[in-house]
Amino acid sequence: MLKNKIMSVAAALGFFIVPGCLYASHDHHAAPDAPIGIMGHHLHPQGEWMLSYSYMQMEMEGNRDGTDSVSAPLSGYMVSPLSMDMDMHMLSVMVGISEKMTFMAMLPVQSISMDHMVNMNGNEFTTEASGIGDIKLSALFYSGENWVSSVGLNIPTGSIDEKDVTPASSGIAVQLPYPMQLGSGSYEFTLGTSYIKMFGYNSWGNKIDVIVRLDDNDRDYRLGNRVALNSWYSFGVSDKSTLSVRLKLLDWDNISGADADLNPMMVPTADANLRAGTRADVLLGYNYQLTQDTLLGLEVGAPVYQDLDGPQLEMDLTLQLGLQYEF
Repeated sequence: MLKNKIMSVAAALGFFIVPGCLYASHDHHAAPDAPIGIMGHHLHPQGEWMLSYSYMQMEMEGNRDGTDSVSAPLSGYMVSPLSMDMDMHMLSVMVGISEKMTFMAMLPVQSISMDHMVNMNGNEFTTEASGIGDIKLSALFYSGENWVSSVGLNIPTGSIDEKDVTPASSGIAVQLPYPMQLGSGSYEFTLGTSYIKMFGYNSWGNKIDVIVRLDDNDRDYRLGNRVALNSWYSFGVSDKSTLSVRLKLLDWDNISGADADLNPMMVPTADANLRAGTRADVLLGYNYQLTQDTLLGLEVGAPVYQDLDGPQLEMDLTLQLGLQYEF
């Protein structure tokens, strides 16, 4: 199934690409070449470092089954999820190992909050979780005149044992459903490739990324594999700033296995068979080169299409604010 998805996305990538030369590394004297939400698309010269900080916010509200919205209370469940907010602080470092290879490491710190409704009486309650997520390690390398590729491994440092009190738990903290966990609990293989063509201060780019979960975690489940395709165009407002528009296509599978401490009849977020989906987002961004070595970026997006194995909370809004410093 994943193989077919990868082939389909690769075909779409071929449609998006305009033939031309790839600029494998930043030209520090030109406008930024990608939105702030794109990482791992360029190389750094040997010995050069880049430190990055990003603040990301995701808002979900309402439920969707397939492409149709469904209202709470959700039939067949004791509890209905109403909304979820996630704040993430992402710290990352990149260093040029050689002229054709760069190493990248990323550490997320997350805070998740989900609002629910008890279907029987309409009472609402909130569960929360916070902490570090999974560490992401990758090597980027020049793979031909037109490509920069990456291979990586995600380390399961994020907790999958997050608990909180609910109205039915008699004051005892119980295992939270899958979307409230901070990590996958599994080692993950990542593979990506990116393309960028510069047109003066403008740029056209594409990036495809695949995540393959390698093993079941300690709670006997494995998150679904994931494919992401990004295609963007950045318009140079000046030699220091760009406006960008990006299309992001996402497809992810259901969970295999199940957490024995979760009751799929209680709430749909606890059902391993209701986690898959396909989504298309449109994002608008602005980058500004504060100095030759410092970049500030903002990107805001919303979905234009969602098809979810549901009922499942639907995405409403994503936001990212980032700062990058090279030395």
